[in-house]
Amino acid sequence: MNFKLIDLTHTLTPEAASWNGSCGFQHEVKLDYEDCTTEVKFRVQQIKMHAGIGTHMDAPAHCIPGGKTIDELPLEQLVAPCVVIDVSAKAHERYSLSVQDITEFEVQHGKIPKDTFVIIYTGWDQFWNEPEKYRNNLVFPNISIEATEFLLIRNIIGLGIDTLSPDRPEKGYHVHQLLLGNGKYIVENVANAKQLPPIGSHTLALPIKTLGGTEAPIRLIGMVL
Repeated sequence: MNFKLIDLTHTLTPEAASWNGSCGFQHEVKLDYEDCTTEVKFRVQQIKMHAGIGTHMDAPAHCIPGGKTIDELPLEQLVAPCVVIDVSAKAHERYSLSVQDITEFEVQHGKIPKDTFVIIYTGWDQFWNEPEKYRNNLVFPNISIEATEFLLIRNIIGLGIDTLSPDRPEKGYHVHQLLLGNGKYIVENVANAKQLPPIGSHTLALPIKTLGGTEAPIRLIGMVL
């Protein structure tokens, strides 16, 4: 079976937008080719970073004590059919995905099946290379509580969005509480979602498997037949 593969992952750099304004990412060369004493020359690198930067996954344990951690998420949950709800034509910095947005999507494309990974495409990823504009003092499109509850009724497996978070801090963190509290996972800072069709694709979300991890950078891949 031949899939078209779409990279839904932003490249990590020290300048990448992050929640706190500085992502803390460092990619250092500890041993370079010219300093290597073996016959075959190696470049050895070290990575330092916060867990929740770039395109990354929040496991339930991120805000739910006793919830599953990154290493406890079964592979069966990390490969899933995907739908993309595109609200980019009307989204603005204070836009909140509504139940009506979802029902309008379902009228056109059918009911969201159980165990689907849902990506909300707001178009905000266009600002990724402008970190201050992307962060925007933590004001960006988000997801309403009502829409989150509706997606839980659909029993989705996880939720992705092309912003720093499905929650704006001014509204609290209800989306995190609802989704993670129901055993779902969240992927933030999704890239290139506009390249996926509304229905018919699959996603492969592979976090770094860290023991007890509550968040982890991932390589998110879209697969389209």
